[in-house]
Amino acid sequence: MSAPGDSGPTLVTPSLLRDWRLPAPGEDKYSRGAVLVVGGARATPGAAVLAGTAALRAGAGKLTLAVAASVAGQVGVAVPECGAVGMPETDGGSVTAGGVDRIASYLDKADAVLVGPGLDDQDLAGELLQALLEREESKGSEGSGGGAAVVLDAFALGALGPLEDRLGPWRGRLILTPNPTEAGILLGRDPEDLEADVLDIANRYGAVVSCQGLIAAPGGDGQDAQLWKITTGYGGLGTSGSGDVLAGTIAGLRARGTTAAQAACWGTHLHAAAADRLASRMGPLGFLARELSDELPALMLELGT
Repeated sequence: MSAPGDSGPTLVTPSLLRDWRLPAPGEDKYSRGAVLVVGGARATPGAAVLAGTAALRAGAGKLTLAVAASVAGQVGVAVPECGAVGMPETDGGSVTAGGVDRIASYLDKADAVLVGPGLDDQDLAGELLQALLEREESKGSEGSGGGAAVVLDAFALGALGPLEDRLGPWRGRLILTPNPTEAGILLGRDPEDLEADVLDIANRYGAVVSCQGLIAAPGGDGQDAQLWKITTGYGGLGTSGSGDVLAGTIAGLRARGTTAAQAACWGTHLHAAAADRLASRMGPLGFLARELSDELPALMLELGT
């Protein structure tokens, strides 16, 4: 892959992806990885459902959705393939950090943990991230890349900035999926040059970043930072729930045993290509985020995986 500044971003094309093959499917669900999604407030359980469904469509073998206790039963029925765990919530239905111990066994078994879809309170999201980091610190994690991948989306991204100095346990296994507004929050300023800004976020947080069709991997250990650009995608992606599908797709691919950069490049391409496929069939606008996930298996098959 070319380094930024040489000849611009590396273009993510079908040819590149065919040469960057996903892990073999394996023999059973355990060999394809487990995803834990933490989110789903009482008012927004659908975000966790969208993300979890995308993770399964991307090939993950097991799925657990940790959502507000008041909606856990309904979520379990909506996604019968998942395990649904009820998290403590406020009177208003927002998920609180008090449930981290409740999901401890799922955290230990997960290959990818996605935090954010359907969280609806910035301060509580920050407390949840802090509790998860404290748990990692108590286990002696050093951010060497071992352990479950951690994918952050939506309100979890907005809560990340104040915790920047405490991200040691997650560095090397963190994936961020901001939109441009969330990228600005992570930067602490308005984005100016998105290519440079995405690289800045990647290096600052020690994370692979997927933002608006750009994917950045941080430098370090003698390696240059890397930047990729998606070559497909349709405006119809600007619809409610689309970001949840992207984050879930990346988490599902990461759980299968890809690197973080591969999961982000593949996931972002598949998400955009699914929109192209729907737009050609249904029209440029009006397709639903939940329909994107249904396109993923056929797209992966066409790319030889």
